[in-house]
Amino acid sequence: MHARLGDRLVVESPATGATRRDGEIVGLHHDDGTPPYDVRWSDTGEVSLVFPGPDAHVRHLGHEEPPAGEGPRARGAAPPGASRAGDFGRRLADARRRQGLGLEETAARARMSPQYLAYLEQRPSEPGMATLLRLADALGTTLVALRGGDQDLPPGQGQALLHPRLTDLGADECRALLSTHGVGRVALTGPDGPAVLPVNYDVVDDALYFRTAPDAAPAAAVGQEVAFEVDHVDETMSRGWSVLAVGRAEAVTDPEAVRRLAERARSTPWAGGPRPLWVRIAPTRLTGRRITPAGG
Repeated sequence: MHARLGDRLVVESPATGATRRDGEIVGLHHDDGTPPYDVRWSDTGEVSLVFPGPDAHVRHLGHEEPPAGEGPRARGAAPPGASRAGDFGRRLADARRRQGLGLEETAARARMSPQYLAYLEQRPSEPGMATLLRLADALGTTLVALRGGDQDLPPGQGQALLHPRLTDLGADECRALLSTHGVGRVALTGPDGPAVLPVNYDVVDDALYFRTAPDAAPAAAVGQEVAFEVDHVDETMSRGWSVLAVGRAEAVTDPEAVRRLAERARSTPWAGGPRPLWVRIAPTRLTGRRITPAGG
């Protein structure tokens, strides 16, 4: 019998095969995944050391089988340097770091094994409600925050860094960051005055391209010098960056150029509908800033 953290131990009736008891394996005592196991039972929530008998088997849930020849460490935690954490694991690890807690202390507060806590941080997982409540209590946070239920809040309401560092970005780094995104904001002067409008965009040969309808608000950018802004805010890590490109917006009228743009576009406009007008912005000025920890 071999198990990994997060698997379930199922104990069945020898006569009927019906499940009598099951629980989550939250602790391993051998690197090869052989018994005994620390099991958190579903019916009581209690953790006990279990030496499985012939009426028990392991149910592997939500794990990929390790490739042939891969060592037993892959059954428990992600290999060093290879982060495969899901959103929950990332929030969990960050909440622990913010409290200045190590794995051992946090695990003790949450009444679980350090191995299981490491597994939750390093692998995509969906722990039960009892586990979530214990973790939230141990880390001095809320269940909503730990599960990411606050993600619909406006960006920037997270906790600021204790010692932030604001650095200017060079033109090459600004170009690199622009090419990683697909939604930006174009600032222009329209018929009703200044406006800032979100658009899907692509970067081709250092120029920015977005498409719109001829009668839509972003079309007013054509013929103007406009500003185009892209940013990223990491609420979990309290850091972020922004890039501002300034240049003249021009309509793309060459049919062959329009065809090539349509072919290489990474996505269709989120707003939907026919948007045949491509607008090109060739930046004449690129500036950007990044917020990181002072020691990062």
